[in-house]
Amino acid sequence: MTAKLEIKSLGKRFARNEALRDVNLSLAENEFVSLVGVSGCGKSTLLSIVAGLLDYEAGDILVDGAPMEGPGLDRGVVFQSYTLLPWLTARGNVEFALRAAGYKTKECREIAEKHLALVRLSKFMDAYPHELSGGMKQRVAIARALSYRPKVLLMDEPFGALDAMTRHEMQLLLTSVWEAHKLTVLFVTHDVEEAVYLSDRIVAMTLGPGRIKAEFKVDLPRPRPASIIATSEFQALQQQVLATIREDIVAEEV
Repeated sequence: MTAKLEIKSLGKRFARNEALRDVNLSLAENEFVSLVGVSGCGKSTLLSIVAGLLDYEAGDILVDGAPMEGPGLDRGVVFQSYTLLPWLTARGNVEFALRAAGYKTKECREIAEKHLALVRLSKFMDAYPHELSGGMKQRVAIARALSYRPKVLLMDEPFGALDAMTRHEMQLLLTSVWEAHKLTVLFVTHDVEEAVYLSDRIVAMTLGPGRIKAEFKVDLPRPRPASIIATSEFQALQQQVLATIREDIVAEEV
């Protein structure tokens, strides 16, 4: 079966710094994969390349078996910063993306309202970004990224700027949205607990230059209640992933 997203022998260099070397990674349809690793290992660089926002010197990226050529509607992107247009309402921000994707006005309104309802913002469709909390802004960004039905959703530390309680609420929301939409997700995070809770598979990257160091299958049942975090299986996997990352931290300090 053809992978939904395939990264082959990817290499990236910034001036004298080799950021990524021979990165190989495949994501299956409807698979949720998290990238973890120490700061500077190339997680965000890799995601930006897959989004079509950065060029690369070596390798190939395929979406549904076809070569990726720059940004495209087959990939939705959500960053840590909300990137909402401040002069548009929540609904207006989603409609703006849909118009850019070629949808007609009536379709834009219907699809925007449907996706804002999906992220529990029906009562705030006419609110402007400055009237929304950080979690609400990120929900608008998620609704916008999902509205034109991308094949792959790319998320770079989307909850990193949120407080702990809001972050957990967003994790629960993302899980429910992913289960409803069933799409492929590549998720960058520094939070190993978050990676274990959300993912089907965790990919750890290593420093200098960034490469795939290890992969961990998250064999935990879905749906996952909040209480699963306290189970021995969850804790054991979290410690295993942390130990792999700590090896790089120790090596960097030596």
